Amino acid sequence: MNTLKTYSPRASDIERKWHVIDAKDQVLGRLASRVASLLMGKHKPIFSRNADVGDCVVVINAEKVRVTGNKAKLKVYYHHSGYPGGLKSVTLEELKRTHPTRVIEYAVKGMLPDNRLNAKMMKRLKVHVGEAYPHYGKVATVSQE
Repeated sequence: MNTLKTYSPRASDIERKWHVIDAKDQVLGRLASRVASLLMGKHKPIFSRNADVGDCVVVINAEKVRVTGNKAKLKVYYHHSGYPGGLKSVTLEELKRTHPTRVIEYAVKGMLPDNRLNAKMMKRLKVHVGEAYPHYGKVATVSQE
């Protein structure tokens, strides 16, 4: 008789830490995959796909993130207003100039699972332009990789 049981994390088992990541001169995709992994909690031994066990992440210097190749000019973000002829498009270069935080948010959102937990995970992502951020008291870990 096997007495091993599947572990399922409870809300009381989850300890959320705060991570600060400096995006200065980091490649967008590599940064986004690392942030997504922290938000999901894949670095924790209690990781479970159906539970939100991830940490909070603060990304600073969002405007200084790098992209490789010709992506700045060729990568296009689309959205639709819902009206006929309402397809809007903006290049990565334009988006980085006007809303630099959205570039990182869109990249991370694309790397998170498309389920009910996605919105909860995205709420724990804070992206800031520049070095200053309003979460100084909460932050325990500062990553400068």
